[in-house]
Amino acid sequence: MNYLISFLIGGLLCIPAQILLDKTKLTNARILTLYVVVGVILGGIGVYKPIADFASTGATIPLTGFGYTLSKGVKEAVESEGFIGIIKGGLIATSTGISFTLFVALLTSLFCKSHTK
Repeated sequence: MNYLISFLIGGLLCIPAQILLDKTKLTNARILTLYVVVGVILGGIGVYKPIADFASTGATIPLTGFGYTLSKGVKEAVESEGFIGIIKGGLIATSTGISFTLFVALLTSLFCKSHTK
């Protein structure tokens, strides 16, 4: 049942992005950035935590979940370390995901040939 809930919530989070892609002239990068910012805002005001608790990876894997993790890390670091937590918190909370992304990008660049247009 958890898989179904995660799949459904993750899909519901992706529907607005697909509509924006199909109906507007927004680029992929702008929509991805918008999703991160929305996740930060919803996480900052406390709305995203119940969604993440209910849907688990269905809410934490999409880019809104990345924004939520950033806001959660900043919030926790500010509470424990003060002003410097604004800078450190988000980086510490998302360092695993960022590191893995960089590692996969490196592997891809080593094993795949680039093509110019």
